[in-house]
Amino acid sequence: MKRKHFLRLSSALGLAGTVPAAAIAATDEATEDKYSNDRAYWVQLLSKISEPILSNMSKGQLRKNMPMQFSPGWGNRNKEVAYMEAIGRLLAGIAPFLNLPADDSSEGKIRKQLIEQSRQSLVHAVDPSSPDYLYWGSPESRQPLVDAAFLAQGLLIAPDALWHPLDALTRDRYIKAFKKLREIQPYQSNWLLFAAIIETFLLSIGESIDANRIDTAIQAINKWYAGDGWYKDGENFHFDHYNGYVIQPMLTEVLRVNVAKGRLDKKLLDIANQRMQRYAQFQERFISPEGYYPVFGRSSTYRAGLFWPLVKLALEQQLPKEIKGAQVRSGLTAVLKHLFIPTSFTKEGCLTLGLVGDRQSAIADVYTNTGSLYITSMVFWALGLPATDPFWSDPSAEWTQRKAWAGKPFPKDYAVNF
Repeated sequence: MKRKHFLRLSSALGLAGTVPAAAIAATDEATEDKYSNDRAYWVQLLSKISEPILSNMSKGQLRKNMPMQFSPGWGNRNKEVAYMEAIGRLLAGIAPFLNLPADDSSEGKIRKQLIEQSRQSLVHAVDPSSPDYLYWGSPESRQPLVDAAFLAQGLLIAPDALWHPLDALTRDRYIKAFKKLREIQPYQSNWLLFAAIIETFLLSIGESIDANRIDTAIQAINKWYAGDGWYKDGENFHFDHYNGYVIQPMLTEVLRVNVAKGRLDKKLLDIANQRMQRYAQFQERFISPEGYYPVFGRSSTYRAGLFWPLVKLALEQQLPKEIKGAQVRSGLTAVLKHLFIPTSFTKEGCLTLGLVGDRQSAIADVYTNTGSLYITSMVFWALGLPATDPFWSDPSAEWTQRKAWAGKPFPKDYAVNF
């Protein structure tokens, strides 16, 4: 990555100097500059989204400095959950990026700082004497189960960067906090996977587990498979993006570790991956020629987090054979440039309630707050691939809808029976 390209993208994101918003969205697809800059853009966007959360929490100042906005329908819900939502979801999203070497490159220096801030933040999260000690929930307040699960997901995917370097006392505090969450019973929905991923993390570090919380989740999700790559979210089908936000990627994470530990049959993981590959075909086709995607169902404020399955498969080198990494990168880069305009951030640098900009707070669901929005960082799993991977190094490529509406050949699409 050339330094001049990296600095140019820093400027375009508002991290250095001032550039018109149009510069961020400008396309230059026929040139080498376009595809060599994509990774720099993604890294700077990751840094821009992460910095206000990690720089504050690493110093025990997240509660003090984070501007917290709650949905119009929030009501009497416990507002303390918002801080765990922010740090848990953010770390789950940036963890693969933190797995790469913290070298002396511009990107490596960003990574090194984020790793250090993440570790310090993790200490504050479980230190009862810290101003940023997180609210870990109770049987009467179940939400922390969700975001402790995302935090566990981050630790699970980047143990060398985030878990092993923690001191023994901090690790012990996490183990106790995760086990105490067994008091919270998940709803019969995607929530079952939150309990399962926490137990799966405990399994990964050699701790005792409640196997029922894993096995019940897998059995239920498989029972709810609707066909053609889609799962129901409970007994009834919901046409929303929760197959992306939670169900498919978290199911395969639970299965990946349990299979590796010898608890479960690899056939379960294989079929789940096949179904996720089919779902990823839909996700890639969601991206319009211009770089938009269809907005439907609840949690639209979660933005690019819905593409977690697509980038997870890219990271694992398991994209469907007809989908190339470069077309995923190119399509998602266009999406990100539409989503993250200057007004998608507050003056403090935090995300705004909405999809695009700061005038859509009315679309926030009753459970949504500023912390909730950081699930968008799941799209950054693609940054767990090194810059030399073809996903990043290949020239820009047209995605399916771009080919289709330009009158060019594109792959046919058929339903599957697995």
